[in-house]
Amino acid sequence: MISSRRRFLKTSAAIAASSSATMSGISAVAGTIKSNSPQREVVANKAPLAASSFYPLPMGSIIPRGWLRRQLQIQADGLGGHLDEIWADVGPNSGWLGGTGESWERGPYFVDGLLPLAHQLDDAKLKAKAQRFIEWTLTHQQANGMIGPASNDDWWPRMVMLKVLTQYEEATGDPRVVPFMARYFRYQLETLPARPLRDWGKFRWQDNALSVIWLYNRTGDQSLLQLAKLLHEQGHDWQAQFADFKYTEPVTPERIHLDEKNGLGDTALSTHGVNNGQALKAAPVWSLLTGKEEDRKGMQQMLSALDKYHGLPNGMFSCDEHFAGRNPSQGSELCTVVEAMYSLEVGMSILGDAALGDRLEQLAFNALPGAFTDDMWAHQYNQEPNQVEVSLHRKPWTTDGPESNIYGLEPNFGCCTANFHQGWPKFTSSLWMASADGGLVAAAYSPCEVKTVIQSVPVHLVEETQYPFRETIHLTVNPAKPVTFPLKLRIPTWATSHEVAVNGKKIESSVVDGFVRIDREWHTGDAVELHMPMEARVVPGFNQSVSVHRGPLVFSYAIGGSWLKLAERGKASDWQVYPTTAWNYALDVSEEAAKSLKVEELPIGDAPFSLKGAPVRIVVRAHKVPSWRAEDGVAASVPSSPVATMGAPETIALYPYAAGKLRITAFPVKGETAKS
Repeated sequence: MISSRRRFLKTSAAIAASSSATMSGISAVAGTIKSNSPQREVVANKAPLAASSFYPLPMGSIIPRGWLRRQLQIQADGLGGHLDEIWADVGPNSGWLGGTGESWERGPYFVDGLLPLAHQLDDAKLKAKAQRFIEWTLTHQQANGMIGPASNDDWWPRMVMLKVLTQYEEATGDPRVVPFMARYFRYQLETLPARPLRDWGKFRWQDNALSVIWLYNRTGDQSLLQLAKLLHEQGHDWQAQFADFKYTEPVTPERIHLDEKNGLGDTALSTHGVNNGQALKAAPVWSLLTGKEEDRKGMQQMLSALDKYHGLPNGMFSCDEHFAGRNPSQGSELCTVVEAMYSLEVGMSILGDAALGDRLEQLAFNALPGAFTDDMWAHQYNQEPNQVEVSLHRKPWTTDGPESNIYGLEPNFGCCTANFHQGWPKFTSSLWMASADGGLVAAAYSPCEVKTVIQSVPVHLVEETQYPFRETIHLTVNPAKPVTFPLKLRIPTWATSHEVAVNGKKIESSVVDGFVRIDREWHTGDAVELHMPMEARVVPGFNQSVSVHRGPLVFSYAIGGSWLKLAERGKASDWQVYPTTAWNYALDVSEEAAKSLKVEELPIGDAPFSLKGAPVRIVVRAHKVPSWRAEDGVAASVPSSPVATMGAPETIALYPYAAGKLRITAFPVKGETAKS
């Protein structure tokens, strides 16, 4: 054990002595693949770690374009770029800036999204804001290696700051980061036996392990693997929990002993939504150390159980803030949305499972924007797929408070205020990945450009698309000189057909494990076009209800709303929203007839996830269901279908899920029409 700890002191020597590593088709030195600058390198797993299917491109390699850049700019112009100016918890008195203010998770949470946002927009002001937190952290490490504010010694917030530092090092090449992290991990290895992981850190060990693996792949220090195994040993056994999943019903405070240890008992934490969102990556991360297939399958086992017992039509599972069943009037915490997205991004890179890209897009294009006002100056703690009122009611939350679904600065609890920032930027960073066989992989689709190096050749790839609102994706590949490598394009499971053309000529494109592979020598200006027809489809759900989907988008009926300002919070405000139109509709539609639904494509506005700027809508026939009502601002459970309706049929328009701040997403299906 002593010799293992001493190896942490030899970081510089380990870096210098790192042996050469090679991935098929990609030149790698010291376990790295050169990217678009000497300071940005795609790093392959070092033995004895198992190989990943894909490897993330270093933060900064992917630059947003088109509607995605506009969306990131909306975030920067809203709370994302100004939170430190109006919210003391991440303001100048933050403990992560050396002050006496909040010193736990909120500073690291904020910077975890602010840093990539700043670099993706190349915004000097935002970079400077992020740098203050990073600079204080790097220059205030204690002599024993501990990092962060001295006012607490909780392992958990350090796990978030480590994620920040790994991104920062990739973007800047700052030579201080690797030895800084090595000293901290030496301290952690020495200290964990006597001061083991507890509460939040115990259930989020995989985030810590991911940073340990990141450093190991850069130094080869074997004691880091020992630390990763210790974290797993002390952490919650997520795979065991889902191998025998017991939480198949909405939980109650009594069932999970919520009053035990101030809500930090193991039962409460194991059913906590954010913990589960983060834990989705636990099995894939652990599989890197074991190489076992059973560990590689753990993520899908977890997703399957969550879908079966707590799945919602927006791709999330209910967690308000503990498991709450499949009723679409229950909610999901915004923190869980962004953490689930990050877990899917990590899982996609390790496992190469195309289905994870489908789920990632569903969350990114529906649940993520669905929790914000159009200008991103206010957000919800909990969002509901069937959300008929946003107000100060206790229902339907079992463990949250009455502010849970209002739009505001810090409704219910401020964790989401600090943490939501990572959603869009990390999604952007995960659009493309390097494949283990030396190529590039389209993991998810949005307009962007990629700058990397393949076989020592700089490659600039441009993706032009209005996906997910349109069906076609245009790629232009611009290598500095001709170079041969595979290009892998993900074909979503909803795509019943597709066409691929290279330089205007259609090619054979069979789908293998969810991807089309194009092997060729690439020349500057080579163009690839992928067309995936998007047909409307009807997806069954809770109580035989249905939701309408097209491509990765989920569609909802946007209820008219009257906005009531509760309070002004500097540049932000808190809002309640009350319905001004009827919402209790049943759809006259079947799975078989879904393809004939009328789809109308509209101009793409500056805010594509707003009602005003919505680029597409679907027109459906519907009937009123007078017996379906709200109580205390909450829609009753969707009546079991088929339902009796009343009155003449109506034609209603469904818009992308995030467009309506009040919405119905899961509808009963029309049965007989009652006589009036």
